[in-house]
Amino acid sequence: MIAVFVTLEYDEGFDRQRILAIAEKAKETFAGMPGLRLKAFTIDDENRRARNVYLWDSEKAARAFFTPELAERILGLYGVPARIEFAEVAALVDNAAPRVA
Repeated sequence: MIAVFVTLEYDEGFDRQRILAIAEKAKETFAGMPGLRLKAFTIDDENRRARNVYLWDSEKAARAFFTPELAERILGLYGVPARIEFAEVAALVDNAAPRVA
């Protein structure tokens, strides 16, 4: 499993309402997406940044999704360039998953 962190940092123009609207509109795009386990949209008001966190079943699926064209679309949506980082998931605790007895 692979995690991808997409960080958007604002020197100026940080607009919480705009970021919330982008997240709300985009949720449906990611629902049921093959290879994507989960995505979280986050906002950090204090540091004026948004960070989206993805968990993918495979690195291949993640890298196929995060193309240079997608990075350009992200820039257009958020108004700042994204820093996209990939990291191996060493372990995952999912308290929402049903427990097997």
